Amino acid sequence: MPHERPTQDEYFMEIADVVAKRSTCLRIHVGAVIVKNGRILSTGYNGAPHGFEHCLDIGCIREKENVAHGTRHELCRAVHAEQNAIIQAALHGVSIEGATVYCTHQPCILCTKMIINGRMKRVVFQNGYPDEMSIQFLKQAGIEIVRMPSGEELPDERPMSV
Repeated sequence: MPHERPTQDEYFMEIADVVAKRSTCLRIHVGAVIVKNGRILSTGYNGAPHGFEHCLDIGCIREKENVAHGTRHELCRAVHAEQNAIIQAALHGVSIEGATVYCTHQPCILCTKMIINGRMKRVVFQNGYPDEMSIQFLKQAGIEIVRMPSGEELPDERPMSV
């Protein structure tokens, strides 16, 4: 029986899953891969800013304060995976215009605004995130949204209408 080759979306999502393993967040491991013309431009995972102690080492303020997913983003030490991927591209002088971002989780509204301003054309994600406004913004910006099936859901996830 011939081996089935994964689709391009499945292949790059698998890479995003591997990148998420580098996450230093105690609550959720997120990975992002920015791809253009079948080539990886940048990757990112959620973790503390450069030179800061990681939540793995000092604990999570969001856990301590029982902050719900999708709310109060300012109460978090971590830079989001999508943000880190965009920052890495910028640091290395790589244009992300017209690219696709593969995310293990639906981008939040903050990441969505960066994706829009980065002029990316497509967002592919697996797991939902309780931030309906991000989906609305992506649609309004004309960015293609693809949700791939996965086995993981956040406990407080609301269904996303893609």
